[in-house]
Amino acid sequence: MDFVRYAERSAGLLNTELADVEALVGHLEGRDWLHGQCSERDLVALRRFQRELRPVFEASAADDHHGVIEGLNALMVRHPITPRISDHDPGDLHLHVATKAASVSELLIGEALLGLATLVCDLGPTRLGVCSSAPCTHVFVDTSPNQSRRYCSDRCSSRANVAAYRARQKAESSGEPTSRSASA
Repeated sequence: MDFVRYAERSAGLLNTELADVEALVGHLEGRDWLHGQCSERDLVALRRFQRELRPVFEASAADDHHGVIEGLNALMVRHPITPRISDHDPGDLHLHVATKAASVSELLIGEALLGLATLVCDLGPTRLGVCSSAPCTHVFVDTSPNQSRRYCSDRCSSRANVAAYRARQKAESSGEPTSRSASA
């Protein structure tokens, strides 16, 4: 199991608008074997899970360690994980987070919760975040060595940096002191 990938997929799931089954299939790009199993029932379960999981990312962004841990623990009670040993490749025994009979939503929820729980235990409860670029509300998983990630994507980071640069240029041209010129 690649727990970091599972944790990152949980952020991707929260950032996906699940308008219909086609949107769910789109979210599962590269996992073609799941496409035919996607159903309206999975959509309902995953939309509910999105609402339940978002407060965990918000708690982490607010440095609320207790909120992250309690939130994940409550979700793991509400959505029990049933791992199994997979032997589809006898030379590579490994764990899957759900039984063969699990629905797409049960699989995605299991991956998200196990990935996030492992990440929180390994790296700490402050490694989840909400994008700092207004008006973006996407979430992200921060696996950077110095825990410095503030944006969900390079696009949002660039947009925020360009906006800050333009604001400094405008302030300088109008004669207003900027934080950079005031500290120089």
